Amino acid sequence: MEAYEITIEGVTRQLPICEVNENLDIAAFVIFGDVEMTVECAKGLLKKVPEFDYLITAEAKGIPLAFEMARQSGKPYFVARKGTKLYMKEVFGVDVRSITTDRDQQLFLDKVEADKMNGKRVLIVDDVVSTGESLKAVKVLCEKAGANIVGCATILAEGDAAKRTDLIFLEPLPLFFK
Repeated sequence: MEAYEITIEGVTRQLPICEVNENLDIAAFVIFGDVEMTVECAKGLLKKVPEFDYLITAEAKGIPLAFEMARQSGKPYFVARKGTKLYMKEVFGVDVRSITTDRDQQLFLDKVEADKMNGKRVLIVDDVVSTGESLKAVKVLCEKAGANIVGCATILAEGDAAKRTDLIFLEPLPLFFK
């Protein structure tokens, strides 16, 4: 299998090249189960981000990063869920479609979490930002909650996302056009 080698915060990995469509391949970065990468990336991002009261990420691949950043900083984190759960009351949601998902999805936030974020400094985090659609959806949720969004941070900025001035990231990740 073809792979792309990347070093992030001193940790080197071989990312498998995966086909998105007949014109585009991506290097798949999966943080699940990679404790060393998660710890080092959280440490690196915490050095770069502004002060915050809460972290938030979209379910699911950003969860290990948000957890580790929360653990290292001592600040709580929230997860914008892909579906509603029984414990969630007065839920609100937004539509989202990301490059790595083959269908439209929704992200949801519970009123209890929204109330905690209201007027607080919130940092949005994710593992990889490409089109920015997931990020945009989480921003909308945070705005509906009344949060003061202080920044958006990601491990990798894929393709044109690396040119964004509103994104804090550790490394760029190329797209592979055929």
